[in-house]
Amino acid sequence: MLGAFRHRDFRLFWAMAVPSAEPSPQYRIRSMVPRPPGEETPAETDRHRTLLEINNALIANLTREALFHAIARALRQVVPFERTAIFLHDAEKDVLKLFILESSLPSSYFTVGLEMDPWESHVGLVFQRQQPVVRGDLRAERLYPAEDWAYEDGVRSYVIVPLIARGRSIGTLAVASTTPHRYAEPDVRFLQEVANQVALAVENMKAYEELTDLSRRSALTAERYRTLLEINNAIISNLTQEALLHTVCQALGRPVAFDRVALALYEPAGDLLRLVAFEGPFRSEHFKVGDAFARADSHFGWAFDRQRPLVRGDLEVEAEFSSERQAAQEGIRSICAVPLIVRGESIGALNLASRARHRYSEVDAAFLQEVANQVALAVGNMKAYEEIAALKARLERENTYLQEEIRREHNFIEMVGNSPALLAALRKVEQVAATDSTVLISGETGTGKELIARAIHSRGARKERPLVKVNCGAISAGLVESELFGHVKGAFTGALERRVGRFELADRGTIFLDEVGELPAETQVKLLRVLQEQEFEPVGSSRTARVDVRVIAATNRNLQEAVQAGRFRADLFYRLNVFPLAVPALRERRPDIPLLVMFFLGQFGKKFGKRIETVPPETMDRLVAYSWPGNIRELQNVIERAAVLCGGPMLELDHDLLPVPDAAGGQSRVPAPATPGPVESSPGGATLEAVERAHVLATLERTGWLIEGPRGAAKVLGLHPNTLRSRMEKLGIKRSTHRAS
Repeated sequence: MLGAFRHRDFRLFWAMAVPSAEPSPQYRIRSMVPRPPGEETPAETDRHRTLLEINNALIANLTREALFHAIARALRQVVPFERTAIFLHDAEKDVLKLFILESSLPSSYFTVGLEMDPWESHVGLVFQRQQPVVRGDLRAERLYPAEDWAYEDGVRSYVIVPLIARGRSIGTLAVASTTPHRYAEPDVRFLQEVANQVALAVENMKAYEELTDLSRRSALTAERYRTLLEINNAIISNLTQEALLHTVCQALGRPVAFDRVALALYEPAGDLLRLVAFEGPFRSEHFKVGDAFARADSHFGWAFDRQRPLVRGDLEVEAEFSSERQAAQEGIRSICAVPLIVRGESIGALNLASRARHRYSEVDAAFLQEVANQVALAVGNMKAYEEIAALKARLERENTYLQEEIRREHNFIEMVGNSPALLAALRKVEQVAATDSTVLISGETGTGKELIARAIHSRGARKERPLVKVNCGAISAGLVESELFGHVKGAFTGALERRVGRFELADRGTIFLDEVGELPAETQVKLLRVLQEQEFEPVGSSRTARVDVRVIAATNRNLQEAVQAGRFRADLFYRLNVFPLAVPALRERRPDIPLLVMFFLGQFGKKFGKRIETVPPETMDRLVAYSWPGNIRELQNVIERAAVLCGGPMLELDHDLLPVPDAAGGQSRVPAPATPGPVESSPGGATLEAVERAHVLATLERTGWLIEGPRGAAKVLGLHPNTLRSRMEKLGIKRSTHRAS
């Protein structure tokens, strides 16, 4: 019946209307009901007309941007504003993002894309409470920083209403004015009605977008799946990067159009990405295999850093990096760069390029990322294969090093001598060898600290593992950390490959730090950590390496004085000085000098092909009486020179080989004979046989006359037990005879 409904009832019908997913003019709601005169005010009529326009906009526009701009135009007819904004909630980031902004007020803060905290902002307050907020005069009331920024832009009053769909907040709608107290209660109610319709439209659009996205995902046809399968087969059969990329190009050419494709891998040494493979139908001056691109100024680097695809539709407009401008110069308009990721770490980037504008879509980027994931796996395997080959080569080199260490002439078979000072040091060796305690060996240069260290190692539980020696004083300060802890490829200039440090090499074995007092202060800190926690980071790496290493250190310095002078860390000294072991100087072991002289004579006689059998008593007296500031090393050098000059079976020692300062005149003189202690010698001078007999007897005494076994004399002397028994018989050594004597 005509006139059964009043115009106000139409608001109910409008609120119940659900926008159609397909725009159609015949479904737009139009005001067909005659309005009785005087029933509504002009303002209410304008609002209803605006609501109808907004509803038609909801039906006609399927994109958010077009819809919101239409809403803003309609609102301006009823609600005055200089700025209107719509914030939508990003659930993934949990932020309110400024999606649409219509404003006549310039602002450096309020721009599209602005993200606001949903818990600490005026927009967030509306979003959380689902209640409008009205500010009548920002000159008197500003509670949030964003209100201060709005005030600076000229805003004096505003209204924010929530966008609520199915009882859940999805965003906010805001209008703002430069006039104080611009908005009244009817304006707030009207804006809320608009917001309700907008929220419903946003939800419908979201569902539509999800459906569209699902449709796009299904657009990965069987052709693309076949492509992935072909690439997977290529990964299995190709062991080179060039062959792999060639196969990938052939497979990609069917489902994705491109004019060229490039594969770049990261090089940390120069912080750049280098092209390792490139294919295309036309030549490029800027993109050739071997060319490098700065990570910070290339589209390769952008995808590498962010670990997500980069799509450019028109490089003439969108080019940001030097590499993109170079590509644009060669006629490239579209690119799609995707990262190569292995176990969460970027190793490079794969890039497709086309001369056509807007060639690549998000669907293409997603597909290429799947391809890149397979390529990354293949490249990672190839790099692992190369690293294994390099590791094998390195291990072979390290094995050579260890074999050389084993074969190296240490100038001893065992510790030569039986003086009380030496025997006291050897007793300490026996005490500490079976433990894993850190040992600090102190002594003058040339006293045989390394021999003591090797004796400790060879008698300990780690004897089957290597003893790795590091001369801390012979390494430059800039390289000592790399030598001790290793470095990764690209850690510094010249670090062309990964290097294993001495601590890793000594894992489950022993490391001997000779001249430890020469370590730089910064290296002392790292060494202290290794001693405390058995872990460290190689130079240039964040990877923590754990080792199980016994540390034996040696020094010819007084470390306690160095600690007091601030040249050596006190905490490191206490960590090293768990078991101090002092090696006596040669002048403190004078009874051992004849044994050492004959020992070296035997070595050098064999080396030079000479038979030197005796040493005249006066020569031996001079050798015993000399103070030997260079200790055993100096004695060795003197005997070697004398052996070179010797022309017969008796050693002759010229005075210039062993100068002794005269207290009165300062001239060289023959040293006065000294009492060397009980040393066996023959009337014609010491003989090799006499020295050998004394040495074997001393060894038997130290081992308690035990011949066989790991602590027996044969093991100490490096002889087979039967060979030792034969030698004892030849030398006339019998246990009972010795005891009787």
